[in-house]
Amino acid sequence: MIVITGGAGFIGSNLVAGLEERGIKELIVCDTLGHGDKWRNIAKHELADIVPPERLLEYVTARRTRIEAIFHLGAVSSTTEPDADLIIRSNFTLSMALWDFCASNAVRLIYASSAATYGDGSAGFDDDASISALKRLRPLNAYGWSKHLFDRRVARFIAERGAVPPQCAGLKFFNVYGPNEYHKGSMRSVVATNFAAVRDGGAVKLFKSYRSGIADGWQKRDFIWVGDCVDIMLWLYDTPHVSGLFNCGTGEARSFHDLIAALFRALNRKPSIDYIEMPEGLRERYQYFTEARVTRLRDAGYDTPFTPIEQGVARYVTDYLTAKDPYR
Repeated sequence: MIVITGGAGFIGSNLVAGLEERGIKELIVCDTLGHGDKWRNIAKHELADIVPPERLLEYVTARRTRIEAIFHLGAVSSTTEPDADLIIRSNFTLSMALWDFCASNAVRLIYASSAATYGDGSAGFDDDASISALKRLRPLNAYGWSKHLFDRRVARFIAERGAVPPQCAGLKFFNVYGPNEYHKGSMRSVVATNFAAVRDGGAVKLFKSYRSGIADGWQKRDFIWVGDCVDIMLWLYDTPHVSGLFNCGTGEARSFHDLIAALFRALNRKPSIDYIEMPEGLRERYQYFTEARVTRLRDAGYDTPFTPIEQGVARYVTDYLTAKDPYR
């Protein structure tokens, strides 16, 4: 039995699909579905159960001898969510409770951290999980802080040789794109946000640059295809002796211009980009560059090549965004 929190969300539902393709039949999704189409993310898959987050601890405790692993991907993930108490309850308090459950019952735990823990990037993007290295990071929003808070507690438990799960691996996800992100609204990837405009012959709007030496549209991010994220999580599942905190990015920063050019190319359109003013409140805390350091992941044994954005965007467009059924 495998539990996937956030299993109806973007990355979680893609993981559900990957696990089902492995032939695993006892899949339990923990999530809220709401009143929209989020349920479609998991509509194609056979599930053993769907559990609301408020019942999760009761549920897993009653089945503690049957649960092999928990993939803890559920979170309040909006970087603009103003309710810090809600974020802490969802992202830290529940994570700590799951840590205690997994440590007490020898259940493997693979959980989602975030590249938002790196803040403005001035301290680099090194997934050093030591207490001293984590202490130097300064997240810019409550979401990033909540993820960082849990990373730091895990580091403390490990350093003090307390009770730990038989496997504990955290993944700092960078800029993920791919199918099943349609419910995320303003938090969707740049590809999903701009697909309709490009398809219909319109222009894409990108922020102007306000930093010397960086042209408009050439701000860079580490964009990673969601299938690569799933491959990493499945590799961790297949490699139970590997624990640690790992970046989940490609290790290669690419510009928004490159990403949008790939979208136009996938739709056989000539690029048309308008550069717009960035809101003043965002200018001082805008990230101009993110790039995952993936050395630790490679050294741990993960050797699968990452998908270049040209291939990932083309696959996203052809297999999902232009398909009658865009869900995985």
